[in-house]
Amino acid sequence: MTLKRLLVLIIIPLLISCNNKKEQELTERENALLEREQQFADKEAEYELLLKMKDSLQSVVQVKDTVPKMKVWPDSLKIKWNSKMICRESNCTNYVIGDQRTEVWEFVSDSTGMYANVLNNNEIKRVFRGQYLVNKIVLDSSKESSAKSNVKIKVILDDIKKNVIKGTQTITGQDNCTARFSVELTPSKK
Repeated sequence: MTLKRLLVLIIIPLLISCNNKKEQELTERENALLEREQQFADKEAEYELLLKMKDSLQSVVQVKDTVPKMKVWPDSLKIKWNSKMICRESNCTNYVIGDQRTEVWEFVSDSTGMYANVLNNNEIKRVFRGQYLVNKIVLDSSKESSAKSNVKIKVILDDIKKNVIKGTQTITGQDNCTARFSVELTPSKK
């Protein structure tokens, strides 16, 4: 054999083995890269799952926060109040401008809501459903199925001080007539 042939026989396997070695390294690198991509995809899927869980927990908290809490009147209102009402405006036949009325009002609350009871001779004459807003009290007459007349009464008390509460009571009658009374509440001495 000639020297050239011998060199070719020695160099070719070396070149082939070098190429195989480089291919093997490339294959190993590709496999490692694929493994890292899979790990990243797994982490990303776990992250997405955690985000969904967080969002569902937030929606549960929001639903919990929207459940109405029992509202109560401030302690300063939880006494009996003497009312003095004077008719200031009317187009109803039942009410004349200058008519005066006196009653006792009582602000109460329970698990069903906030109310104002209107008493006459220690008997409940009317019940208002109430709301205590920032600077005013809004009262609406409760719809009673036993009520013979279709009278709607709304009271807005928007001048609230320690010993006097003032506002307006609007009565809308069956024939859509309207009567407005000024309302003044003062603490009962009893």
